[in-house]
Amino acid sequence: WGCSQGFFVVIYGSEGQGRILQRFPEKDWEDNPFPQGIELFCQPSGWQLVPKRLPPSFFVAALTDINSERHYCACFTFWEEKSLSSEADEDEDVDPGLIQSTQLFAPKSLVLVSRLDHTEAFRNCLGLIYTVHVDGLSFPLETLIGNLLTCIIPVAGGSQRTITLGAGDRQVIQTPITDSLPVSGCSVALLFRQLGIVNVLCLFCATLTEHKILFLSSSYNRLTDACRALLAIMFPLKYSFTYVPILPGKLLEVLSTPTPFIIGVNSTFRSETQELLDVIIADLDGGTVTIPECVHISLLPEPLLQQTQLALSMVLDPELDVADHAFPPSSLQPSSLKIQDKEIRAVFLWLFAQLLQGYRWCLHIIRINPEPVIRFHKAAFLGQRSLTEDDFLMKVLDGMAFAGFVSERGPPYRTTDLFDELVASGVERICLEEANLHKVTSHIKELGEQLYKNENPYPAVAMQPPAEGSHLRVPLKTFPHLDEVTVQLFIDHAAAKLKDSPPAVKVEVKHMVPSGPPLGTYRLVFRGTLANSARRLEVVRNCITYIFENKMLEAKKLLPAVLRALKGRTARLCLTQELHLHVQQNRAVLDDQQFDYIVRMMNCTLQDCSVIDEHGIAAGLLPLVTAFCRKLGAGVTQFAYSCVQDHMVWANMQFWEAMFYSDVQNHIRALYMDVGDSDSRSALEIASEQRRLWSTLSKDKQQELVQKEESTVFSQAIHYANRMSYLLLPLDTSKNRLLRSSGLGDVESVSNSYVTNSIAGSMAESYDTESGFEDSENSDVASSVVRFITRFVDKVCNESGVTNDHLKALHTMIPDIVQMHIETLDAVHRESKRLPPIQKPKLLRPSLLPGEELMMEGMRVHLIPDGREEATGLMGGPPLLPAEGAVFLTTYRLIFKGTPNDPLVGEQVVTRSFPIASLTKEKKISVNIPMDQFVQEGLQLRSCTFQLLKIAFDEEVASDLAEVFRKHLHKLRYPQHVHGTFAFTVGQSGKMVVDLNGILPSRRTLSKSLVKSAKKTIGRQYMTRKKYQAPTWETRGSVQPPLDEDEISVSEEMEQTSLTLSSTIKSSDRQTMSGVVERACCRDYQRLGLGTLSNSLTRSKNEPFRISTVNRMYTVCRSYPGLLIVPQSIQDPTLQRISRCYRQCRFPVVCWRSSRTKAVLLRSAGLHAKGVVGFFKSPNTPSAGPSQTDSTSLEQEKYLQAIVSSMPSYSDASGRNTLSGFTSAHMSGSGKWGSIRNSNRLSTFNPDMGNRLASKESPQANGGPADTHFLRQQRAYLYIIGDKSQLKVSRPDSFQQWEVVPIEVFDVRQVKTSFRKLMKACVPSSTSTDPNMTFYRCLEESEWMCLLHKVLQVSVLVVELLDLGSSVMVSLEDGWDITTQVVSLVQLLSDPYYRTFDGFRLLVEKEWLSFGHRFSHRGAQTLAGQSSGFTPVFLQFLDCVHQVIHLQFPMEFEFSQYYLKFLAYHYVSNRFRTFLLDSDYERIELGVMYEEKGERKNPQVYKSVWDYIERLNKKTPIFFNYMYAPEDGEVLKPYSYISNLKVWSFYTEETLSEGPSYDWELVQGKPEPAEEGEKADSSAPRSQRKVVWPCYDNHMKVVPDAITKLLQELQSLEAQLGLVSDKWKDTWDKIKTTQRTETKGFADKLADSAFCVSTQRRSQGLYLQEAAVGSSINLGLDGQSGVVTSPAGAVAGRPSTSTLYSQFQSTESENRSFEGILFKKGALLKPWRPRWFVLDKTKHQLRYYDNRQDKECKGVIDLAEVESVSPGTPAMGAPKNMEEKSFFDLKTTRRVYNFCAQDAQHAQLWMDSVQSCLSDA
Repeated sequence: WGCSQGFFVVIYGSEGQGRILQRFPEKDWEDNPFPQGIELFCQPSGWQLVPKRLPPSFFVAALTDINSERHYCACFTFWEEKSLSSEADEDEDVDPGLIQSTQLFAPKSLVLVSRLDHTEAFRNCLGLIYTVHVDGLSFPLETLIGNLLTCIIPVAGGSQRTITLGAGDRQVIQTPITDSLPVSGCSVALLFRQLGIVNVLCLFCATLTEHKILFLSSSYNRLTDACRALLAIMFPLKYSFTYVPILPGKLLEVLSTPTPFIIGVNSTFRSETQELLDVIIADLDGGTVTIPECVHISLLPEPLLQQTQLALSMVLDPELDVADHAFPPSSLQPSSLKIQDKEIRAVFLWLFAQLLQGYRWCLHIIRINPEPVIRFHKAAFLGQRSLTEDDFLMKVLDGMAFAGFVSERGPPYRTTDLFDELVASGVERICLEEANLHKVTSHIKELGEQLYKNENPYPAVAMQPPAEGSHLRVPLKTFPHLDEVTVQLFIDHAAAKLKDSPPAVKVEVKHMVPSGPPLGTYRLVFRGTLANSARRLEVVRNCITYIFENKMLEAKKLLPAVLRALKGRTARLCLTQELHLHVQQNRAVLDDQQFDYIVRMMNCTLQDCSVIDEHGIAAGLLPLVTAFCRKLGAGVTQFAYSCVQDHMVWANMQFWEAMFYSDVQNHIRALYMDVGDSDSRSALEIASEQRRLWSTLSKDKQQELVQKEESTVFSQAIHYANRMSYLLLPLDTSKNRLLRSSGLGDVESVSNSYVTNSIAGSMAESYDTESGFEDSENSDVASSVVRFITRFVDKVCNESGVTNDHLKALHTMIPDIVQMHIETLDAVHRESKRLPPIQKPKLLRPSLLPGEELMMEGMRVHLIPDGREEATGLMGGPPLLPAEGAVFLTTYRLIFKGTPNDPLVGEQVVTRSFPIASLTKEKKISVNIPMDQFVQEGLQLRSCTFQLLKIAFDEEVASDLAEVFRKHLHKLRYPQHVHGTFAFTVGQSGKMVVDLNGILPSRRTLSKSLVKSAKKTIGRQYMTRKKYQAPTWETRGSVQPPLDEDEISVSEEMEQTSLTLSSTIKSSDRQTMSGVVERACCRDYQRLGLGTLSNSLTRSKNEPFRISTVNRMYTVCRSYPGLLIVPQSIQDPTLQRISRCYRQCRFPVVCWRSSRTKAVLLRSAGLHAKGVVGFFKSPNTPSAGPSQTDSTSLEQEKYLQAIVSSMPSYSDASGRNTLSGFTSAHMSGSGKWGSIRNSNRLSTFNPDMGNRLASKESPQANGGPADTHFLRQQRAYLYIIGDKSQLKVSRPDSFQQWEVVPIEVFDVRQVKTSFRKLMKACVPSSTSTDPNMTFYRCLEESEWMCLLHKVLQVSVLVVELLDLGSSVMVSLEDGWDITTQVVSLVQLLSDPYYRTFDGFRLLVEKEWLSFGHRFSHRGAQTLAGQSSGFTPVFLQFLDCVHQVIHLQFPMEFEFSQYYLKFLAYHYVSNRFRTFLLDSDYERIELGVMYEEKGERKNPQVYKSVWDYIERLNKKTPIFFNYMYAPEDGEVLKPYSYISNLKVWSFYTEETLSEGPSYDWELVQGKPEPAEEGEKADSSAPRSQRKVVWPCYDNHMKVVPDAITKLLQELQSLEAQLGLVSDKWKDTWDKIKTTQRTETKGFADKLADSAFCVSTQRRSQGLYLQEAAVGSSINLGLDGQSGVVTSPAGAVAGRPSTSTLYSQFQSTESENRSFEGILFKKGALLKPWRPRWFVLDKTKHQLRYYDNRQDKECKGVIDLAEVESVSPGTPAMGAPKNMEEKSFFDLKTTRRVYNFCAQDAQHAQLWMDSVQSCLSDA
């Protein structure tokens, strides 16, 4: 019981603010000072006058004092009339509109301040005082106030108290039974009614996770109720931050406080709250909760959130459950508001019981006497509940409210309440009823009843209210001034009475707090854990048993499985338990191998533990690491702790605190255990018992117990100082290894300067132990450890009440402990170095290319798995990674070579390498190795050959060595000059620093001579000094300087005749020019009939084109070749002028001509911005620009007209602008579409072609152009494909012969970005579980396929136009990227020659190398290009070729897919000089263009990739496409839709057995293991099978295709027989020749596209021993080749007739028994053809040739297979006018051949001859 000790205050509002008129008592109470600023809270919106009397108002505001005590201010406000006359001049807060009014009313407040919260009683009392005043009743107000301030109200206990103020009134105050349960009235139910379930739950979670919450309402009562409700549902947690249910307007700046709060504000101030960025605003009147974007609220863990919402909806809306019933029960109304309020609170009580279930089992009691000191073990609680990942619970447990909860509810001996009972005994019921909603509801109703009973123990007694409408009466007078003396007398009298008879204090009943079921008894809602199978635990146990029984071989076998099992929690716990058993049996001293295995298992266990050690595994291992040891030498023992230090958990302060408290608790418990006592009682139970007995003990006994406890804690502190030094001091204290565990940093539980970045200070700077800094480093490691331990000791000793003396002793002791331990470790470190090292795998040296040299010896590293899962064993197959080995840096490559860590595949060799020149990104990473040790630093190296090396340096590699490695790598990747690349330095003993001075003079020779001769010929012309600058992307739109010479730019045109070849070039350079003539371009121009150089000089006029030498000195355009094809009629000076209109001076030149339609393909750069408009204006429109622009555009027009005039279709049309001269054959166009069926559409186009090409969709099924008609009826003679952004297209008038097709092209920046994303998709750096990061999603986001689609689409468009007889000019960007891609693809698709080896080489040399694709710049090959990055334009072209070849036209190309991959690899590898530099000009300048082939000093070092391919192609068919069977003059039109494109296997495949297969010498060096096996023993039966691993084996070698296999077998057989084997190509050609026989039916269909198996033994042209199957392969591979079979009964090993006779050459007359012309019906769907047939009796075959002179046999029919010869009948399509008897049929075992002779007589002759051959046989 206690006096209310309140205040009664009268406040009056005047002058815009409140003024306290009187307060009672005038002096403060002893322990309850008067709260300041109370007047602000009585009128929170400000004190204002109003024109009309308002009804009295009442609300309660809550104030919190400095001691966190709450004071409740009940404000009763009424309005009194105020006369304006006397105070009109005063500066009052009056609305100017009110001045006319005669009456104004001012507020007056009666305020009762109390520590007790009895809202209704306050309302009644203040209402009574007001009623007495208004009604003028005869009771003195002083009496009422005196009684009010002196009435005694119980705090709690459930009693009723009747009070009276002495005005004939009587009211009953009910106190709650338990003080700890909050009183809520109806506030919680109202809050849910206002905001709804989801919103309130959101606010509830926000409050618990310490966010700022602001309530808005126009009612002050509602604000108070809402805040009270929020606190009520938080029970049993208490809110400990700012709590202001009603905040006055004048204090709104409080809302900007950085700390959490719950505040209520009147909604008139809504606008002021809008700019609060981190405050959650709940609008009670509008029912909304607004959460700012920057605020993230952690919600309850599922499924608890769902269950809570369901339970709440059952309380608030019970009808919901039966709303869908056909016969709903009639009476299902929600409970009354008061009951509903308690039921909602019951739901939250039920929720907290589940959330905090078992919390008492995680309390550590570290002192019992004199006061209990208790700490909560958060990690254990979260770990046991499997909620370590749960954000909500983590935040709640770290919050202030929970800290208060532990200190209040932790003590084991205290009074208990409903929550304690629920946690102790209700959890079991909650778990059992969890699934049954009705049981849950009834449980909640029971809890609700208990809460209701607590608040309302007795039926309520009504208070008599003031008379109705009394507030409306006009008071007779203002509220009177009260007599202070009278009131004070009342107060004094009551105080004296209290002293005389102290009221009986209700004794608190204390007892032991029950702990409830242990954690984990009921796995509540969170079932996320995955149990380890018993089998795994068995493996762990067995392995440990084997180790301790010294069965090391058995243990070794199990170890990998154990290390895998230890990823699971139960297996780790099992390990700690098992090891504890072995320590107890005194078997802690181990030999070296046992020690090594135990340490590995411990490391693996700790590796997967989190820092907070939630499962107590690190805690379990802590005693073990100081127990297991091995003897190193005399008196030197190494303990396990020195080998398991590299784990973050040891540097976590919270871990050490929890460990310390746990151990202290055990020791304190032991202190109070009786000797004979059983161990069943927990520490809390013992503590509870001790607290009960404490008051009965004598002072001395109490003192003794306190001392004992304090010494126990002190001794533990010393023990832990030792333990911590064991685990924090590294074995080699001279190294900075301490830093590896990220220092002893990131500690949550310690404040301020505890973490500094320089944990080990300067030690990080020095790596070298011999640098003379050893002492300072030692002391540095030591001092950081000392600091860490000291902080720990300070914290735990202060918390557990250790005396200051003891603390000082500890401070002096710690440095000694650390120093002593360092000395011990030095000896251990010394001895451990003498130990034979643990067998690490031997470093395997890689094989190197000729001329390739090692730059650095191999460094031991671990190859870590990246995002590709094939090698890790996750997708099945062996875990090849992680692997241990070495990384080697050579002048050419970066190579990793090693063996897998997994012993089951340990004998395999893993190789991963890439050329240094292809490195695109290098970054440092830190890596955790799960096996043996923690590896500090690593590198991730990404290559544009789609390789990724993720390596972690072994601990034996010093970090400075790793740094040296990085620097070397960087120097090699970006040499100063192209001379520093491997292609130039090969074989020159790898000079790292390239001497630029040595290079530059040779660079300059040509350009100097060019300049000299230019000066001679120019004479007195204007010279301007300019420095050449490579064009950048920024300047591409602006006008480029017309010439780019080294030091000089020529501003006038040179006279054509003055510069002849001989005059300009010194004799030494003449051979260079003759080289120009031999260049690829010239050879191709001659082939295409575009002219020869001699032709061009003699100017024969009948040719439409000529070879111009205008650019022979590279003065017109640096990036063009020296010789160019231009129209015959255009003079060289004109060309120079035209060139200036184009970017980079790349003016239009012819690069290809169709042999059929004579249409030409031209290429150029895009126009300069200034030239565009003038160029496309009609000739008759007057030009706005200067006359020079006019003349240039006229010249351009003339140039285009000359091209148009060169076309036969134009000259046929004899000047008319129609295509009438075109024959229908020309119109139809021929071509093969990329599908089985022919495309039957018209090849005409629609007007918005450019727009469509730019967009992603296209109406045609293959992504080609659509069927609607083009701009006008006639097709233009010349189409210009231009960049949409550069061309302002005007509709050309009908007289122009050309037309512009504007298309949107992509920028090279897009290519660069797309490629980067493609690499990440194909070779991800780590595995991702994010569904948005799957391979196909990443591939799609890279947009690589879209770019391919666009290039192919434009190319197909151009091919169609050319095929229809129109010329096309491709004029895009700078003319060296996309233009090159398009023109190359167009030529490849249009001209079959380019699909051969020679043709493709010529195409690349002409279009890519000569026409100046910037290989060095795009490949970032030197330091200068480093910033621009890698842009794979050429790779994109190769990918397009791959899409065409292998997916759509597999028979049209002579080269295989491997050939393209080979080029894709080596164009970035810098092994060859072919793809270096940016233009022919640069190549000539550096002297690399015409290197003599005989010049090679080292026969193995090839400078040109083409020479290398040629040599390799002679040796092996690897580049050859066996399906090559071209059709003459075929134009290919591939489908370009994205759905038709496939990801190139070059991007995704890898061969870990030998590295990339593109450096052939390295791959082929090793003999095939299969062959060795064959030689070993041919008699024993042996399996032919071999396991092929997808990412390990080289598929081409392990599983070769049938033909390659046979050719290999053939070579090996010939070698066995001692014969000189033919080259594979000769063999192949021979086989093709002998196999051109006719076939029918299915085999015939296959002939064009596949290989047919047959049982024909003579197909090889040699004799093979029969394999077990009795068959071999017959290779039919020609357009008309057939397949023939020999009788199955042939004897194995018998040479066939053809083999015998092919060994000697016969004359032509020989072997020709009978010959002549026969018509033969071709295979299925082919016509009859006349052929020259020869019947050969000797070889027993019928051969046929194209004609009599033909030497090459076109096909053979083996007579051994002929069954019969008979007269035939004319078949469909047979030759006309032949008599019926001239037909005869030849039937073989495979098909029937139909023949037709000249007449019946000849037919009979043939039949007889064949028949006689058959009968002879």
